[in-house]
Amino acid sequence: MFTVIHGDRQSGRFTDLPTSPGIRAGDFVFLSAQFSSDADGRPVCGTIETETRGAFENVKRVLGHAGLDLSHIVQVRCYLAEREDVAGFNSVYREIFSEPYPVRTTLAGCLPCDGRIAVDVVAYAGGK
Repeated sequence: MFTVIHGDRQSGRFTDLPTSPGIRAGDFVFLSAQFSSDADGRPVCGTIETETRGAFENVKRVLGHAGLDLSHIVQVRCYLAEREDVAGFNSVYREIFSEPYPVRTTLAGCLPCDGRIAVDVVAYAGGK
């Protein structure tokens, strides 16, 4: 069995997609891709640093609905529009996470929408 994690909103760009913000399955929580957007779901475009912070704020918000925070993340998948953004992404990533870092996959040149970044995560709830 699994439980859908409903956020307080979904990004306005993606409300028509057949997806859930998050799913809890056992002790794990899986989040759909999160982008940099404001409280109304409008895209917030800017530097890779700005968009990385915005995307992880949305990750934090959805995880909060499951009673979790960023420290519960065990895996991050990052999708960047441009390969040149990897260094800027890594800079902010080091602000958000510390060792031991979550496992991570980073793909560049594969973002199919406006914006510079999307991230999806897996978090471990560990009995929460």
